[in-house]
Amino acid sequence: MRVLVTGNLGYIGSVLTPMLMERGHEAYGFDTGFFDECLLSSAPENSVVVQHRADIREIQEEQLDGMEAIVHLSALSNDPMGELDPGLTHRINTLASERLAMMAKRAGCSRFVFASSCSIYGQSDDHSLTEESTFNPLTAYARSKVETEAILRKFADEDFSPTFMRNATAYGFSPRIRLDIAVNNLAAWGFTTGEVKLLSDGRSWRPMVHVRDICLAVCEALDAPRETVHNEALNVGVETENYQIRAIAEMVAEALPGTRVTFAEGAAADARSYNVSFEKIRRVLPKFETRWTVRSGIEEIVSAFREQGLRDDQFHGRLYTRLRQLQYLLAERLVDSDLRWKTVV
Repeated sequence: MRVLVTGNLGYIGSVLTPMLMERGHEAYGFDTGFFDECLLSSAPENSVVVQHRADIREIQEEQLDGMEAIVHLSALSNDPMGELDPGLTHRINTLASERLAMMAKRAGCSRFVFASSCSIYGQSDDHSLTEESTFNPLTAYARSKVETEAILRKFADEDFSPTFMRNATAYGFSPRIRLDIAVNNLAAWGFTTGEVKLLSDGRSWRPMVHVRDICLAVCEALDAPRETVHNEALNVGVETENYQIRAIAEMVAEALPGTRVTFAEGAAADARSYNVSFEKIRRVLPKFETRWTVRSGIEEIVSAFREQGLRDDQFHGRLYTRLRQLQYLLAERLVDSDLRWKTVV
């Protein structure tokens, strides 16, 4: 299958495209390049057939010619980035996705796998949130996912088949690793400082899923019969990987003997707290099975830090924290206030 992956030079995309190629698909990339240089290790060679470098807001219909599926990852992709400018988040995450889907449908690209998020559940006392549960998005990023799902559902018909992958909170190694997500961040704190530093009381619940398991779920969705995934939402993860943040911090400390866990003085609970059911994805995609746990993922991440010699100044620098990287591009006037490149990338 010919598959266009938007955001292929990001954290998930850098893992997904080589996996697609390994499974016999032809992967094509489309990415604006904000995080092109944010490499902790070398990216795989020849992970796409063709690489398009452009803003997702500027994608052209001819770039979709011959594509049989789109995996749409492109977005301002976490809560701090989304809050940088909620209006811009709406334009990039929601309106550009709507335009992409319209063009994909006209171009005859029938499968559309959308990277949604369990963050749309926001805060809930329900201990088993399903795909039918009420949304409670607390941030511009989460709201953009709710809005985009609703838009894509309106396009669904016999010629256009969207699938909504509501990923749990990602973690794990990628060539373009992110150190601003819970597991990776806590592991980086412990490795570089000897202190696993929590900025909340650590009592909030969050489902976790390894980046490679996210990519595996995408591959299974693409390989599944159309009728089983048509217009379906799937929580991506496994129930045994629902954790309180403080439990993850303790696992990091165990992986790094001598490391201590600390809490911010007077820290309050993180409002984002939810516990998710993953029964549906096991039923709809019976070949999908998570292969990683947070504990094994921490070991993997710490091993990568040792191999690459991650330093404290790198951890607190711009390359592995998305908001800092965008702020750098803005400060250096490489992009304008609308996050459009001022120079050719």
